[in-house]
Amino acid sequence: MTLTRETSIGYLSNWAARLFTRAIERRLAPAGIATAYLPVLFALGDGTAMTQKALAQRAAVEQPTMAATLKRMERDGLVQRRPDPADRRSALVALTPLASGQLDRVQTVVQQINAMAMANLQPAEQQALLTHLLQVIAALEADEAAAQK
Repeated sequence: MTLTRETSIGYLSNWAARLFTRAIERRLAPAGIATAYLPVLFALGDGTAMTQKALAQRAAVEQPTMAATLKRMERDGLVQRRPDPADRRSALVALTPLASGQLDRVQTVVQQINAMAMANLQPAEQQALLTHLLQVIAALEADEAAAQK
């Protein structure tokens, strides 16, 4: 089989991700929510506060990317840092009331885009797609972990 964009899972996954990003961005940008903020909003959306390092791990984002994202989110009034009571050298990152007030909107938009993307699939196919994507992610994460050893 000749590898083309239609037969490359990596290419197709990336293409789909870009389309998801643009669809979500069109709906959230007017509220000042960049799609780059979504991993942070998802990770802190339950009201927890955590260190930048823990947040980067939970959001599966590289540390330099997380630092830049948090800097922009602080500028936009969406996150705040406060001293970590367990380690005064460290800071905990938490959502501000402004960001917390946007969580319902973010959740609604993301659910709408996911529903639109899955609309042509039967419920069993939707579940299979999610299961298979998680399996692909697990395989790639295992490869990454092995490469870091």
